[in-house]
Amino acid sequence: MRFKDIFKRESSKYSIRAIMKWLWRAWRGNQLQAVLNALLGLAGVALSLWQVWAVQHAIDVASHTVEGSLFWAVALMGALILCDFAISISAVWVRNILGIRAQNRMQQRMLDRILRSEWHGRERLHSGDVINRLEHDVGSVVGFLTETIPSTISTLALFLGAFFYLFSMDKMLSVVIIAMLPLFILVSKFYVQQMRRLTRQVRDSDSKVQSVLQETVQNRMLIKTLESDSMMVEKLEDTQSTLRHHVVQRTKFSVFSNLILNFGFALGYLVAFLWSAMRMYNHTLTFGGMTAFLQLVSKIQGPARGLTKLVPAFVSVFTAAERLMELEEDPLEEQGDPIALDAPCGIRLRDVTYGYEDVSTSEQSGSRETKSVDVISHLSFDFPPQSCTAILGETGAGKTTLIRLVLALLRPQSGNIELYNGHESRELSPRMRCNFIYVPQGNTLMSGTIRENLLLGNITATEQDMEKALRTACADFVFDLPKGIDSLCSESGGGLSEGQAQRLAIARALLRTGSVMLFDEATSALDPDTERQLLKNILANSNKTIIFITHRPAVVDYCDQVLQLEKV
Repeated sequence: MRFKDIFKRESSKYSIRAIMKWLWRAWRGNQLQAVLNALLGLAGVALSLWQVWAVQHAIDVASHTVEGSLFWAVALMGALILCDFAISISAVWVRNILGIRAQNRMQQRMLDRILRSEWHGRERLHSGDVINRLEHDVGSVVGFLTETIPSTISTLALFLGAFFYLFSMDKMLSVVIIAMLPLFILVSKFYVQQMRRLTRQVRDSDSKVQSVLQETVQNRMLIKTLESDSMMVEKLEDTQSTLRHHVVQRTKFSVFSNLILNFGFALGYLVAFLWSAMRMYNHTLTFGGMTAFLQLVSKIQGPARGLTKLVPAFVSVFTAAERLMELEEDPLEEQGDPIALDAPCGIRLRDVTYGYEDVSTSEQSGSRETKSVDVISHLSFDFPPQSCTAILGETGAGKTTLIRLVLALLRPQSGNIELYNGHESRELSPRMRCNFIYVPQGNTLMSGTIRENLLLGNITATEQDMEKALRTACADFVFDLPKGIDSLCSESGGGLSEGQAQRLAIARALLRTGSVMLFDEATSALDPDTERQLLKNILANSNKTIIFITHRPAVVDYCDQVLQLEKV
C-alpha cells in the first residue's frame, strides 16, 4: 500500500447531521457529568489566567517594577496552586465515578434496544463484533459526551481569555495569531475526513479480531478434537495483520499531520519570543511583562494544540456512533403489555410462506444480488387446543423456522398465523409470546447457579414451583447435589452432562405459565426410559397444546397428529 493511498476519501453511511442528532439523544442522559466537567474546566481556565497574572505580579514586585509585598505575592501563587490541585482531584472523581455509571447506562440502553428489536434468523453482525461495539464504542461515545465536549468548552474559554489578555498587552501580535485560525479550520476539515475513514477501518478490523478470539474460545473442545489449533492461530494472525496494516496507515497520516502542525506552532512561538524580546530590548515591556507575554502565547497555542488533539476524539466518536447506530437499524418488535389468552389455546397457520434472504454475486456484472429463498411455502395446518403434534422432516425442511414463526420471532412473508381458543381468535404478534413455553434445541444453560437458570423462566417462581418443575422434567438429580438448586453451572452448563442440561432447560421452561408447549428436539440427549417418563409427566397436563420437533419414534407414539414437512 502506497503512502498516498491513505488520502483516499470514502463516503460515510450516515450524514454528520444524523450522527449529531443521535449523539444529542445520547447526551440527554449524561447532563450531570457533562455540566460538572464543564464547570470544573471553566474554573480551571479562570485559575490558569489568574496564575499568569500572579506570576507577572510576583516578578514585577521582585524587580521593583511595581510596589507590593513579595511574600504576599508568592503566597497568592501558592494558594492558586492548591486550588489547582483541588480542581484536578474533583475532575478525577467526576470522571471515574460518574463516568462508569454513564457507560453502564448506555450499555444497558443499547442491550435493551437489541433485545427488543426484530430478529431475522440470520444475524448481520457477528456476536464478537456486537460485544466489541458495546464495550469500546460505547466507551468512546460516553467519553466524548461527558469529557470531550466539556473539555472543548474550557479549551475555547482559555483561548478567548488568553487572547483578550494578550490583546490588552499587544494588539498587533494577538491579531496576527488569530488570523491563523481560518487556515487551521481548513486543514482540520481535511484531517477529519481522512481520519474518520482510517479510524473506521481500524475499529472494524479490531471487531474481527475479537470475533475470531471469541469463536475460538467458545469452540475450544471442537478445535482440539479436530486438531485445528494451528489453523485457528493462523486465522487470528491474518486478522491481526489486517488490523496492524490499518493502524500503520492511520499512524502515518497522524504523524505527518502532527509534524506539519507542530512545525507551525514552533514557528509561531519563536516569532512571539522575538517580538517580546525586541519590546523588552526597547524598554517597552518589563521582564514580568515578557514572562506573562510568553505564557499567554503558550496559552493561546495550548488550546490550539488541544483542538488538534480533540479532532481525533471527534473522529473516534463519529466512528463509534456510526457503529452503534448500525445496531439500532433493525426495527423494534411490537411493544406493549403482554396479551394472554385463556387456556386451552390452539394455533392455526393459513397459507404461510417464509424465506431467508440469500446474497449472491452476479458472474456477468459482479454486482451483489439479494433474493429470498423459501423455506416454508404456502403451509396451512391446525394445532387444535389440547392436541399433541409431532413435526417431522429432513434437515433443511423448515422445522426450526416454523417454530420461530409460531413464537413470533419471525413474521410470515405471506399468509398469517392465529392463536385461538373457544372464545376468540387473534393474529399472532410478539406481545402474545407469553402464551408459549419453549425448550430450544441444544444446551442453553447460562453460567450461574441452577436457581438463577430456573428463574429465567419465571422470576417470581417459589421454591415449591422450582421443585415441582424439576421433578416433572425428571431432573431429580439436582436434589442430590451438595448445594441443590444453588449448585453452580459454568458456561453452557459446564459440569453437567448433556442429558442433565437438557432436563434443566425443560424444567426452566415449565415454570412459565403459557398454554402452548414447544419442544425443539428437547429429548435428544435422554435415554429411552427417562424420555418415556418425561413425556408421561408432560402429557399428564391435558390443558396444554404440545408441539414436538423430533426424529425420535418414541415421541411420535405419544402424539395425536403428525405434520410432515418437505424441502421446498
